[in-house]
Amino acid sequence: MTRHLPVAVTGLGCLSAAGADLPACMAALFRGERRPLPPESFTSTHPVRYPVFEVPVALPEERGVGRPDVLRTSRLALVAAAEALSDAGWDRVSLRGLRVGVCVGTTVGSAMNNEPFYRQFKGGESPPIEPIVKFLNSNPAASIAREYGLHGPCQTVVNACSSGTDAIGLAASWIRAGIVDVALAGGADELCRVTYNGFISLLITDEAPCKPFDRERKGLNLGAGAAVLVLESETVRQRRGKVARAQVLGYGSASDGYHLTAPRPDGAGLKRAIAEALATSGAAAADIAFVNAHGTATPDNDRTESRVLHEVLPGVPFVSTKGFTGHTLGAAGAIEAAFTIACLEQGRIPANVGFATPDPEMPASPVHEITAISGRIALSESLAFGGNNAVIVLGRVA
Repeated sequence: MTRHLPVAVTGLGCLSAAGADLPACMAALFRGERRPLPPESFTSTHPVRYPVFEVPVALPEERGVGRPDVLRTSRLALVAAAEALSDAGWDRVSLRGLRVGVCVGTTVGSAMNNEPFYRQFKGGESPPIEPIVKFLNSNPAASIAREYGLHGPCQTVVNACSSGTDAIGLAASWIRAGIVDVALAGGADELCRVTYNGFISLLITDEAPCKPFDRERKGLNLGAGAAVLVLESETVRQRRGKVARAQVLGYGSASDGYHLTAPRPDGAGLKRAIAEALATSGAAAADIAFVNAHGTATPDNDRTESRVLHEVLPGVPFVSTKGFTGHTLGAAGAIEAAFTIACLEQGRIPANVGFATPDPEMPASPVHEITAISGRIALSESLAFGGNNAVIVLGRVA
């Protein structure tokens, strides 16, 4: 398999329940602070008020980049993109004349938030059409492109929980192929009543704060958030003298071909994705400082992931950060990529919050305290409904 050329990451933006921007998120992770609460942005008649990790409702508007003409997923993406571009030193004027692409992963995105409209329509009424116009304006990738006047390729990746990771891998390929000079890549997802009740119906939601990789884990908590990475060609980066924060070194994707929601028990698809990501990065297992694991706190996911990591990357420390953010679905891979880069920069990873008791069915357990790491390369992985597995290898610039 051909080794990929590294792609520079020059800017990072992230918001989640852990914080309003990436520095705030990282500070919360290392304080061990999390705030899962019953949902406030929507209601449900379910008798159990399952906790979620919501981004404060007014946050995007308060930061001056909220748009009233798009739905919440796009507003979250716009906040993350604004932070990433500022971090990279780009603005609307400086981007003019460049080929700039946008690739954003999402899952349910903005598609489930027009219940009042459809309820009135099915009841024979003639509701105002504005909610549908707002929905049609709310493709998250198109919202970013429209906001900044970008005219390169614009792609929304909808590949369940691996969408954010896949978006970064795809955007990096645009840079390598010379299709774009700069790419904004990441993921965004919001919470809504349909998603909330849907995951409850699957019986994989914990009524307490989630416990990734713990013996007593019962399921996930949902979350909302977004993250965007600015990727640049070497020509552009060197021309403006910008130091990269990190590099996308490799990417792998493979399907289980097994089940609609459950991972393949032997982890064959995840193993293939890891092998491809390592091969395209030129890194060996011994080079990996840590793994940002998918770690949903569902019984099946964590069991499979632990077994694969024990087999393929034995002894490499790993952590799930979903105990701080909840499972942000299509945004998860992007948020975790941003966290991975920030951890490489700091030379440490946070404790796997919620983990207390090892599971005898799992041969490897996550770190249970803040852990120093050595090395400059890390791996971030996503396991998705439908059996897709996506893995990226990220490196700190020495």
